Amino acid sequence: MARMTHSRYASSRRAFLAQAGALGIATGIGTGIGTGICGGIGARPAWAASDGVLSRAIPKTGERLPVIGMGTWITFNVGNDTALRAGRAKVLETFFERGGGMVDSSPMYGSSEAVIGHCLGRLADKGSLFSATKVWTPFKWLGVRQMEESERLWGTRRFDLMQVHNLLDWDAHLETLQAWKAEGRIRYTGVTTSHGSRHEEMAEIMTGQPIDFVQFTYNILDREAEDRLLPLAAERGLGVIVNRPFQGGALFDRFAQHPLPGWAAEIDCANWAQLFLKFAVSHPAVTCAIPATSRVDHMRENMGACYGRLPDAAMRARMIRHVESL
Repeated sequence: MARMTHSRYASSRRAFLAQAGALGIATGIGTGIGTGICGGIGARPAWAASDGVLSRAIPKTGERLPVIGMGTWITFNVGNDTALRAGRAKVLETFFERGGGMVDSSPMYGSSEAVIGHCLGRLADKGSLFSATKVWTPFKWLGVRQMEESERLWGTRRFDLMQVHNLLDWDAHLETLQAWKAEGRIRYTGVTTSHGSRHEEMAEIMTGQPIDFVQFTYNILDREAEDRLLPLAAERGLGVIVNRPFQGGALFDRFAQHPLPGWAAEIDCANWAQLFLKFAVSHPAVTCAIPATSRVDHMRENMGACYGRLPDAAMRARMIRHVESL
């Protein structure tokens, strides 16, 4: 995937901020927490801490969502293995204990939805759950059955968010999703892509369809979304879910052998995972990121990014310069 140069990033960011000013998007709330979207002077800022947990307002409703969620691609696809399921239940328990909200999955992810349902059934406290899954089939009629099966697997009667996975037959499925939303069967609708693909088609959907969320790849190296999708999401009032914030683990392969820069402490980062995540969620148009992990210790690290200070524009530029110099 092509990498954006720093000068290109700066130019793109200037264009976004110019647009943001016209849209009433704030770039700071005077607390050192970071940047955010707000509804104008005197409005409650999108960035806020509840019990210290950083959250973002969902643009369409103002409902707050912790900035760090959890993905389940590969990591929760463990079948019926009793020991592995118990381990994933502990990961999910740690996620909720540390203030997590969104759990994202898909029928494409093998046994992940069944494992999520099993784990949720074992947990006493899952009140902060924001359930998100997807429809993934080229047939509209089968999409209905698939969503009903997801309800059964998760053990829920209503998902918070239903998304069209990788834009597959999106026009047909969005009709179903809008009908389900009108009936109260789901709360929010959305579409997804990943790996920097189909951004033009995504932009057309964002402009022309009554959706609530979009999901796409964004991380400290893969910044193509800054060109069009992130500014457009802010303009259209859409929630943004960031997938692949660690580039599928490749960021650790590339940078983990290097020491964490000392200035990372200025944004309360104790490890590379927190630095990568805080870069992603500090963009003013991002609602939350959904890193995936199968390990409790890694979940603790990830959730650390849901606390403390976030980078401002100058720090974000510094972060980019640093990783591109390694």
